[in-house]
Amino acid sequence: MLFEHQGSLSDGRLVEYAAELGLDVERFKRDLEGHHFAEHVHEDFRSGVQSGANGTPTFYINGERFDGPWDVESLLEEIERPLGIQVRNLFHRFTRMQASGAILLLISSILALIFANSGAAHDYLMFWETSLTFSLGDLSLSEHLAGWVNDGLMVLFFFVVGLEIKREIAVGELSSPRQAALPIVAAIGGMALPALIFAFINAGTEEVVGWAVPMATDIAFTLGLLALLGRRVPLSLRVFFTALAIADDLGAVLVIAFFYTSEIVSSSLILGAAILLALVALNRLGVRRPLPYILLGVGLWLATLESGVHPTIAGVLLALTIPTKTRVRAQAFMAQCTALLGGLDRPAGDESEQVDLSDRQQTAAHTLEAIAERMQTPAHRLEHSLTPWATFLVLPLFALANAGVALSAAAGTGITSRLSLGIILGLAVGKPLGISSFAWLAVKLKIAELPPRVEWSQLFAASWLAGIGFTMALFIANSAFTDYNQLAMAKVSILIGSLFSGLIGFSLLLLTSRMRDRRSEWVPSPAD
Repeated sequence: MLFEHQGSLSDGRLVEYAAELGLDVERFKRDLEGHHFAEHVHEDFRSGVQSGANGTPTFYINGERFDGPWDVESLLEEIERPLGIQVRNLFHRFTRMQASGAILLLISSILALIFANSGAAHDYLMFWETSLTFSLGDLSLSEHLAGWVNDGLMVLFFFVVGLEIKREIAVGELSSPRQAALPIVAAIGGMALPALIFAFINAGTEEVVGWAVPMATDIAFTLGLLALLGRRVPLSLRVFFTALAIADDLGAVLVIAFFYTSEIVSSSLILGAAILLALVALNRLGVRRPLPYILLGVGLWLATLESGVHPTIAGVLLALTIPTKTRVRAQAFMAQCTALLGGLDRPAGDESEQVDLSDRQQTAAHTLEAIAERMQTPAHRLEHSLTPWATFLVLPLFALANAGVALSAAAGTGITSRLSLGIILGLAVGKPLGISSFAWLAVKLKIAELPPRVEWSQLFAASWLAGIGFTMALFIANSAFTDYNQLAMAKVSILIGSLFSGLIGFSLLLLTSRMRDRRSEWVPSPAD
């Protein structure tokens, strides 16, 4: 009935349709006016979008979304799946998994630990200490390979983080005070309590400089484990922890900028500020091409690198200058698409007409591609294209370069040191208690609301996963500790604390969450 009357769906019309179908009209009115099923519909919608079903029709073949042409030959080819297609689909399935980044990060971390504790340990360390120099005339820039990863490639990761932060603030879960309240308050608790625990345990020692190490949450591992739990975890809980992780990343970026910056070089800092103003001017002038931003972004990174401020901050600052608004009017976009597609809807004639039709198809395809690209914001395009590089290249290389630490007898006896206890307890105890307690206070004080269909037991269980502080924690540890033994102990403690947090959180979620079947099944009617 709804599909037959899509142009007229006012409340009054809906009541008429209900009466025509013989429904309980009074109950229908009550449910309609009370929005009884609104959250159920919204969650189904969000679940559909998360599955990639952004419109109808969307084809799924053997449980996988099919994005190819809809002609019979293409569908049959996908169904038959020869070996080449099987290999390609296996790769696509892995990269589309929400947990794929976490799996690759885990594999890289294990490999780094194996190398650092094997006969190849010396070669492993020497490889990352290898110097790499880029020269242009009298100008040269030299770093060892680990430095290029930490101060160079990680800028790309922080650029993507900056784009995610900007998206969440512009149109996501942080776009309104009411939506943002709970994840932001919970993130503050999840940063403050671990830092206080570490500072209390290490008070009066030189290791207290690492107070920020247990503050950070690893978004890849946390969301990856939530994805592995599938329907046991409500979608609204995943959305909440995504927003919390973004807010946590913003806090980590600010901590690095303000507390882990070396001696400032004023001239380079002024140059960086001038480049940042130029980037803002490009945004204001409506420049949407990525090339000017890339060129100025490289200059901003170099200036930041020389200024003493951690160079990865340049990635976040650059991301904040990328335009997030489209200049295309939706109605004009639809009209142009309709005109282009309508021009192709004509019967094929002789052979020459078929060739001419093919030319028109190619022209229409290029035009549609151009206007569709313009419909997207530059920030969205960059985030979409760069996220796979950050997930499947930068983070695994970072893990290979930084997770390798010798698990020697000295390291084992040092687990009970104040440095180690501060990190382990901060991650495995401070994180979950800080997140859950601050969230509870925010709800009780009516500052925020608990996400729909989420129970306190589930939120508490999931908050343990936030204690996986791997990537950001290692990054802050590299900035905080210059002594090799302290850094090695910090890395071992991060691995232990993250492992405890992951195991406890995953187990608690299995115990507190029930299976939620989100599949839609066709149920035949009596007439069928």
